[in-house]
Amino acid sequence: MGQEQETKSRESRPPREGHGGPPREGRPRDDSRRDDRRGDRGDRGRPEGPPEIDLDKLISDSLYLDNQAHGIVSRMRDMDSATKSQLRRLYNAVRRACRAPDNERQHEFVMLRARLAYTIARHSLRSLDQIEKLLLQVTRKNDIRGYERFRDLFEAIVAYNE
Repeated sequence: MGQEQETKSRESRPPREGHGGPPREGRPRDDSRRDDRRGDRGDRGRPEGPPEIDLDKLISDSLYLDNQAHGIVSRMRDMDSATKSQLRRLYNAVRRACRAPDNERQHEFVMLRARLAYTIARHSLRSLDQIEKLLLQVTRKNDIRGYERFRDLFEAIVAYNE
């Protein structure tokens, strides 16, 4: 096919939607969809989750702890299919880590975080992501009150999930 014939052939075809031509009848051209796929929000297309739990506020304010526990349980019911036995198992691991000797407590909580991350990934428990982030804060701070409040928060989550 010569170049002249190829040009005439292209000109006789109607342009495809999204490739420079006028929009098809009945459907307005929607360029906003392309922006959504690119993830221009900086979060790579993931929905923004709830704000992180403030450890200092958790330590000092019991009502804040209670509100956070309620929020996590309601997200669990909406998002996940976490079983009560999974939560109880994790809670028992938290209690054991709190009872560890002072020189081993931080290590126990580091290992607990690994176990929690595995459980979250294995069972798709995205509602517990906040707990994992909080556990990282607690472990880095390495304060007995932080560990105890984390245990209290987990206990409240287990209780409200019953």
